[in-house]
Amino acid sequence: MSNAEGSADPTNDPEVIELATRLFGFARRGETAALDAYLAAGVPADLTNDRGDTLVMLAAYHGHAGTVRRLCERGADVDRLNDRGQSPLAGAVFKGEDEVVRVLAEHGADPHAGQPSAVEAARMFAKPHYLELFGAGE
Repeated sequence: MSNAEGSADPTNDPEVIELATRLFGFARRGETAALDAYLAAGVPADLTNDRGDTLVMLAAYHGHAGTVRRLCERGADVDRLNDRGQSPLAGAVFKGEDEVVRVLAEHGADPHAGQPSAVEAARMFAKPHYLELFGAGE
């Protein structure tokens, strides 16, 4: 589909949609090397899906610390909230993904970002080791 200037709208291009689907799959499955090749070629580290989930959110939620680390090294925004106001850090806390939580914390993720925040999730699910990591006490 083209607009008045004649350029294609990438959001309606089946090839672009297929590529984005592949990239989000790499993040969900922790296929770091495959994803990193696309990042090196210019795919934005903060690419989001139709629900506002970033590559970091998907990798974090599915427990792929190495993929999260690489995305962080590529400049991904560790605090970018999805359309439901959730942060990658809170998702990792909810899922009990200790190594992902550590990686995000090392890269400056805000434990107070989002709703519920990572601190609130740690309190809600009785995970005091996260509260200690965040310096939030009990």
